[in-house]
Amino acid sequence: MAEQRQRALSTSGEALYEILALEKGATHDEIKKSYRKLALKYHPDKNPDNPEAAEKFKEINNAHATLTDVSKRNIYDKYGSLGLYVAEQFGEENVNTYFMLSSWWAKGLFAVCGLLTGCYLCCCLCCCFNCCCGKCKPKAPEGEQQEFCVSPEDLEEQIKNDMERETPIMLQPTNVTEKTQLIGDSHRSYRTES
Repeated sequence: MAEQRQRALSTSGEALYEILALEKGATHDEIKKSYRKLALKYHPDKNPDNPEAAEKFKEINNAHATLTDVSKRNIYDKYGSLGLYVAEQFGEENVNTYFMLSSWWAKGLFAVCGLLTGCYLCCCLCCCFNCCCGKCKPKAPEGEQQEFCVSPEDLEEQIKNDMERETPIMLQPTNVTEKTQLIGDSHRSYRTES
């Protein structure tokens, strides 16, 4: 299992070419020719009693499918099967970004920036407490009303008082044949007449 996982996450990009008995950088026609030859040789119908041939046939099909797709082949040639796994997880357009951010120099740059600022969280908290709600908070221009906060309890009490003051509408339309204009400025009207 560990050997299979290591092979599955290879970064060399040569295993699929070896399955098709080709050199890395083979042309599309060479891939097609080798695939047909090996597919006929290991096809399960020609080898019904050989489970290894069926497994080899699956590997040949997988190699052919990957190497005939131009974008997958470019990713495989550059990053190996690990690149194909990343493309499957994050999308083909994000493969280069993933490998760039996982490189040693990007990790080092991230660590150096963290050390220079003291720590990431400390820097963020200092900015937030000093600029957003601390002594460096921007002041409102003169003539404008200052912002204020209302506690949730006061807000609930105010809502209750407003609801007690309002009286519900108790009157119904007096005339049943009243006209109702649904569309403004048009000549359509809906009338109910008894």
